[in-house]
Amino acid sequence: MTHMKLAIHSKKGSFSDDWIEYCKEKNVQFKLVDCYSSSIIDDLRECDGLMWHWHHTDPKAVLFAKQLTFSLEKIGIKVFPSSSTSWHFDDKVGQKYLFEAIGIPLVPSHVFYDKKTAFDWIHKSTFPKVFKLRGGSSAVNVKLVKSARAAEAIVRQAFGRGFSPKNRQAILEDRLRVFKKKKDLYTFYLLLRGVVRYFIPTEFEKLNGPEKGYVYFQDFIEGNTYDTRVVVVGNKCFAIRRYNRENDFRASGSGNKHYDDPKLFDINCIRLARETTKQLNAQSLAFDFLVDKDNKPLIVEISYCFTSGAFPGYWDEDDVWHNEKVNVRKLMIEEFIKILE
Repeated sequence: MTHMKLAIHSKKGSFSDDWIEYCKEKNVQFKLVDCYSSSIIDDLRECDGLMWHWHHTDPKAVLFAKQLTFSLEKIGIKVFPSSSTSWHFDDKVGQKYLFEAIGIPLVPSHVFYDKKTAFDWIHKSTFPKVFKLRGGSSAVNVKLVKSARAAEAIVRQAFGRGFSPKNRQAILEDRLRVFKKKKDLYTFYLLLRGVVRYFIPTEFEKLNGPEKGYVYFQDFIEGNTYDTRVVVVGNKCFAIRRYNRENDFRASGSGNKHYDDPKLFDINCIRLARETTKQLNAQSLAFDFLVDKDNKPLIVEISYCFTSGAFPGYWDEDDVWHNEKVNVRKLMIEEFIKILE
């Protein structure tokens, strides 16, 4: 431990708050670095590892985070998240190819890069289908497409003016829904920000421009009133049941979730998440599952990071439940330090 050199990119409100706190609690030596600095490679040359919680809505990070990670790994510096953990982050199209390649059960997904091919597929398909942009969280870029005619309109837009990477109307509607459910100063503040953002585009939108030139659909898996999120960090698995929004097919972003009772969860989801994480050689992954008519788990999408910070218990490698509260963000740095040592 004394010879290990750990670097952390610090940003208030990110996972780095817990990582820095862990280092102070455990007397782990670390240095703070700025991953946006042009000299970051030289700044890290004497370090064994870097931890950086970069976010998909940060336009600067999206420009270079994956490239920096790959470059550091080439000179022997370990990174969290590693390339194998993060290259598919916020990229549903990339995840489609990945899971199909390695034979992991994914909700059947379809991507097209020209209008004619998309139209041909629509005319042979049944509906409803689920339209998604390749990026985005909390289901703001997700829409149930109920007919071929509606799908054709989406295709025309995808190969025309495109879609905003931030669905500002959906975000505003979500914040209004949350405010109605729980009226306090914080939800009112979020609602006001949503109103402002409805009229003023974010920096991410300005820099990235519209999403266009492709169209992505997933099959609609009927009969699901909730989804299951399974988080894997190290050899521990955690789970959340997220119930659908009212009069909606989407569970992500609903805020209605439970994770106190292990009997709520299908052990097959836990096992599939653990096995897939090992197969991908990933350090941390959150899996969103639905089940088909035969009760078979299907992966909707994955992400290396997630909003939940602590869980009341976990399953170990032998599928045994441990009723022990765990801060998963501190578990991330604990597992990363093991790699460095």
